[in-house]
Amino acid sequence: MMRFVYVLILIACWCGKMTAQSTAYVFQFGPTIGVQKWDNSFEREPLFKYHGALSIESIDNEDDKNSLFMQIGYHIKGSANRFRYFNINSGAPSGSFTEEFRFNNISLVLGAKQKRPFGASGNSRFFYGGGLRIDYTLSTNIDNLSNNSPTLAIFYPSVGFMNRWMAGFTVTTGIEFKLNELIGGELKLSIQPDVTLQYNQPAIGNVIDPYNPGNVITISERRIRNAAVELGVGLRLLRKVEYVD
Repeated sequence: MMRFVYVLILIACWCGKMTAQSTAYVFQFGPTIGVQKWDNSFEREPLFKYHGALSIESIDNEDDKNSLFMQIGYHIKGSANRFRYFNINSGAPSGSFTEEFRFNNISLVLGAKQKRPFGASGNSRFFYGGGLRIDYTLSTNIDNLSNNSPTLAIFYPSVGFMNRWMAGFTVTTGIEFKLNELIGGELKLSIQPDVTLQYNQPAIGNVIDPYNPGNVITISERRIRNAAVELGVGLRLLRKVEYVD
């Protein structure tokens, strides 16, 4: 609960600073490539999903070279296993199956950007920047993965060891362009590694072996950390603040 209160206070302070000047509202949507590092486990493959986000960005009416931004969005992160089947007789592919480990997260990013002119028209700007990020996991599918085979449950993640709150950072770059005085567009590439763990399970001993009930086994420690690469297409709406003497 206290984490939620701190986040609200941080948002209020950030919004107060930005609303005192011109502001851009950016609605963004695009594909997400999720990857995960699993300690003491086999390699993971990328998860191809999507994200949507709303950003609020300060605008300097004089030169617009630097800005602060706040972004909140919905991001599907995780990883996947892909199984491919082949015909025994011909060796030709006969089918495939993808097992997804999905974490449906809300992300809040507070950061800064620098901008430089791009192109001869003067209507486009190249930007780069980054910021600190907090994620909260709304839901996950990991408890459903072993439903069809209860004996495999000990080899899958359990929601009881999942962390709801994560911290990380975001690095971003892209191009923004004007369509008219108050409307523009944006193409953005973001890299979003987590610093803290999405999942943290200690080693568990004296577990009955599902394949040999007379024996006991130890489940190895499992630590999962997220990272994501996102490509976003955005619509920029400008709110201008003009001071009159």
